[in-house]
Amino acid sequence: MVADAKTFGEITAANALSDIYAMGGKPLYALNLVCFPKNADNRLLSEILAGGAEKCKEAGVVLAGGHSIYSDELKYGLAVTGIVETDRFYRNNTPHVGDTLILTKPLGVGIITAADRDGVASTEDATEAIASMKRLNKYAAEKLLSYDVSACTDVTGFGLIGHLLEMTAGKVSAEIYCDSLPYLTNVKKYIDDDYITGGGIRNREFAGNRANVSKVPSWIAELMFDPQTSGGLLVAVDSKQADELLKEIQAEEKQAAIIGKIIRHEDKEIIIN
Repeated sequence: MVADAKTFGEITAANALSDIYAMGGKPLYALNLVCFPKNADNRLLSEILAGGAEKCKEAGVVLAGGHSIYSDELKYGLAVTGIVETDRFYRNNTPHVGDTLILTKPLGVGIITAADRDGVASTEDATEAIASMKRLNKYAAEKLLSYDVSACTDVTGFGLIGHLLEMTAGKVSAEIYCDSLPYLTNVKKYIDDDYITGGGIRNREFAGNRANVSKVPSWIAELMFDPQTSGGLLVAVDSKQADELLKEIQAEEKQAAIIGKIIRHEDKEIIIN
């Protein structure tokens, strides 16, 4: 994902913690999960763990230990436990018709990191993508607690369209305003240069004919299929409260945006205008 070990640890921790925030919960403690090559430099592992610990500290989470094994391939993650009030628990598939959809982080980190691995992404573009992945969803999630949120999820490996399909669940449809989608600064350039990830291709295949992307610019379609790491929250909120909630979220997430609304079920679950 990234070359710097500590940054890798920070992003991984932010990604793991996000699942708790997406359900309206508060993470309490975490355990490190490590697979590490026997002959690798232990200083690499120390940096990764330091990055994870730093992000846990920012989240107010107790890092209570962990488990490690030798492996041919380096892997790192966190098992996170949190708590949530039962009347504030967000499911990912219960939006109400008429709700407004808010996305709290820009899209495109999969494409930018792919370009960075090939050495073609500019330093500025890679830095922007890394900063987005490192940011905790904690701050946006805290804002949701005072509003009528009917559904929430975090946008990760299945891309925006995959997680929208998870949210609509064959019961409703989502109308998306493609001109309102937030995205990283120069991501269109990399898409035009054919930096399309394998995950993005699989996400397109998974969506099949459930989303009508044929009438939108091809780069916008690829952006919506792009798998995200530590992506933003996708929130369905009462339309009367959407502007006020967005304003609060933008205090931390400048690129957060209203990207669409939930409508009655139609032939396509995702309708892009």
